[in-house]
Amino acid sequence: MSSTGGETSKMNSFVKKVKMGKRVEKMMKDKSGTTTGQEIADDDPNKTPEPYTCTGIFEADFTEFCRRNHLKDNEIPAVVIRPKPPGIQPPPDAKSKDSKDSKDASKDPTPDESPDTGSQEDPPPKTYVTKEKYAYFRPVIQVEMENDEKPITVTEIYIRGWKIDLLMVGIFKQCWPTIEKLSVVNLWNVNLSEAVIKEFASFLPQCPNLKTLAIDGTICVEESWALLIGEESLLTSLSLRNNGITDKGAAMIGKALSTVKTCNKNLISLNLSGNKISDIGATSIAQGLRMNRALLSLSLANNNVSNEGAKRLAEVLSRFPLTHEEVVERRKLLSEKGSPDRGLVKSPPPSRRGDNRPGSVRSSSHMDKTDKKRDKSSKKKQDGKKGEKEKEDTRSIRSSADGKKDKDDATKGGSKKDDKWKKADTMTKTKGKKTSSKDKRLPESDSPEMVEAINPLLEQVENMDNQLWIPGNRCMINLNLSRNNITEIGMKSLLLAVQYQITLLNLTPSPALKGILRMSLNGNAVKKTDETFMKLQEVLLTRDPYYKPPEKGEDNQSLAG
Repeated sequence: MSSTGGETSKMNSFVKKVKMGKRVEKMMKDKSGTTTGQEIADDDPNKTPEPYTCTGIFEADFTEFCRRNHLKDNEIPAVVIRPKPPGIQPPPDAKSKDSKDSKDASKDPTPDESPDTGSQEDPPPKTYVTKEKYAYFRPVIQVEMENDEKPITVTEIYIRGWKIDLLMVGIFKQCWPTIEKLSVVNLWNVNLSEAVIKEFASFLPQCPNLKTLAIDGTICVEESWALLIGEESLLTSLSLRNNGITDKGAAMIGKALSTVKTCNKNLISLNLSGNKISDIGATSIAQGLRMNRALLSLSLANNNVSNEGAKRLAEVLSRFPLTHEEVVERRKLLSEKGSPDRGLVKSPPPSRRGDNRPGSVRSSSHMDKTDKKRDKSSKKKQDGKKGEKEKEDTRSIRSSADGKKDKDDATKGGSKKDDKWKKADTMTKTKGKKTSSKDKRLPESDSPEMVEAINPLLEQVENMDNQLWIPGNRCMINLNLSRNNITEIGMKSLLLAVQYQITLLNLTPSPALKGILRMSLNGNAVKKTDETFMKLQEVLLTRDPYYKPPEKGEDNQSLAG
């Protein structure tokens, strides 16, 4: 009996284990089924993902949007910190070097005791970083930060050598406007199309602090670079070097700089070096500089500009006649500026209106007016006497109070304070009147007026040969025309333009516009010993803001030597 009972208990335990095993298998199957279902649901392209709010951290936002656009992890460009050159180490001291050499000489090993060279390894070099195989050719986005420990402080973005398509631009459109401190974007050899440039132009103004954009070594067949400097653009510096820009692209850029009715007021620096711009393109850019008074630096280096293009640029810098369209626009501006005065002139005065009336009526009205004037004058005299007495009383009170204050200031050294107030009075001038030192806050009517840029069409005009001539562009201070095909003829026109600007500068006592201060002309089709070229270089040398004229003592020493 005991044996049969033991066997039954063993069978029952075995059956329980089998049932538990089946339950565990079922649980595992259910879990695996749910996970696979979740993975299938996550990979389902038709499922609408939850909306994502950008955090301002470029790396996190960029990777999230790439995944939402069904890019695999190995297809997402890595966001890395831009490598910086190593710092310059100070040279070793001579004394310490001599002491180390003496110690090493004293501790030289004997021939029998040779050092183990295999145990010591040289430290890795710091001038470059080694990478894995083909890692160099993978797309990477390099960034610079104010603080490397804070990824939210991205200030500059660099992209090198991989194509940016519409998908990637759409991701940038969602990420870049949320980066508060982004100020520089530098792209090189990124193969942009016209659609991509349009997308860039649409969202770059939404980046609050983005002012510098460089797209170099990138060829666009449509040459639609002018979209980047439209009326809504906030860029102050644009570089388009080595992009194969021809006269077609230069014409669009010239129109984007300015026309008769529109003008780019933010762009300060434009670099078009290393392109294929000829005299036609230089003429188009010069046409855009006629009404532009914001651009300070222009580079047309290493292009195909010759004498005709140099003449057009020199004409814009000196003076030029207005076209028919510009004359019409100038008349419109003058009419809008003087519209209130013209309205008053059009309405006849009341004396002329009464000329058609009979004489008796006009004389009676005139008598009534004279009587009213007499009554008013008598009342004014009485009020004036009362006012004079009140003014005398107030003056006496003020003089006594001022006398006490002067004594106190004299005892406490108040002369220095008075001098400070006098300086403040000379500095705070509003509309030709000095403000009193006691008034700490100026009213709105007496606040100093801000100097605004004058429209070139509203400047003083000279009438010569039945044409209206205006002064040229004196806002530009840097012009680079090096490595072109300009000969002596083009140099003469540029010299005349600079001389004209100098004469205008000498005629005005305190000019706000200084004109050309630097002009690069090396590498052109003219000898350095040419008289015109040498004279132009001498004139430009004195225009350089860093130029210091030689002192008299130095001249005398050189003459004596």
